[in-house]
Amino acid sequence: MADITRRLGWRHLRSAPTAHVRHHRRGRLVHDGPGLSLWFRALTSVLSEVPVDDRELAMTFHARTSDFQDVSVQATVTYRVSDPATAAARLDFSVDPDTGTWRGAPLEQIATLLTETAQQHALDVLARTPLSAALADGVAAVRERISGGLGAEPRLSATGIEVVAARVIALRPEPEVERALRTPAREQIQQEADRATYERRAVAVERERAIAENELASRIELARREEQLVDQKGTNARREAEESAAADAVRAEAEAARKVRLAEAEATAAREVGEAGAEVQAAWLRVHSEADPSTLHALAVTRLAENLPRVDSITLSPDVLTGLLARLGGTGAEGA
Repeated sequence: MADITRRLGWRHLRSAPTAHVRHHRRGRLVHDGPGLSLWFRALTSVLSEVPVDDRELAMTFHARTSDFQDVSVQATVTYRVSDPATAAARLDFSVDPDTGTWRGAPLEQIATLLTETAQQHALDVLARTPLSAALADGVAAVRERISGGLGAEPRLSATGIEVVAARVIALRPEPEVERALRTPAREQIQQEADRATYERRAVAVERERAIAENELASRIELARREEQLVDQKGTNARREAEESAAADAVRAEAEAARKVRLAEAEATAAREVGEAGAEVQAAWLRVHSEADPSTLHALAVTRLAENLPRVDSITLSPDVLTGLLARLGGTGAEGA
């Protein structure tokens, strides 16, 4: 939209660089170009402002496929006014000299023209295409047909409009049909998910079985080693007992041999001692047999005195002493 200001009965227009301004005064073109800034009088001037920048036009329309299914097409067309003079002559781009706004709706006319033309070409393609093919390859086919149709449309070139690009964003069936079409895919996805779940469970079970087998094998190996340990302990115990028994036998034999030698030595000593004692006794008897009786009596009294217990003191009572003296006296008288 142009920017218009007032100064003493004159008006000043300042446009954007992307706007092509055409100024007619009394039916004669006096200014023509983009991004102009000019003074004019409202009573004698006619102004037109044509945008020359690229513009995006989003459109949505419905079409029917060959199997009578309704689909919605979402597309975007990029266009620009390539010939501002032709466009200003074919469409009303005149602006109000007071406000700078368009008197008509030229962009809406261009949008209607582009939408109807694009819809016509899209309907022509989809009417000969079944729904399944349209959903699979319809986007590319519709885009090519719209681009080619808009580029070859004579009315657009006659209006000074150039189509830069056309894009088809989506091509969708009705919600019920879309849900019905999604069902097989969802079922297949669910089946794949179930199969993955079952495979994961199978792998988990297999791993658990492998772990259980490893644990069982470990236990068996542990039991086998424990059995070997017990056998080895028994073997060591038997060997230790055998070694101990052998050592005890050796000690017993040595002890027996020592005792035998000791007994033999004691017997020899006893025999020699006995023989010596017998010789002494024989000599003693021989000496006593050769001695006179008085000598033997003296020796007997001497031996008796040697074997009597030691007497430290003797207490004699008067009765004992009287009797002893009497006996001694009687014995003396008998001797006299």
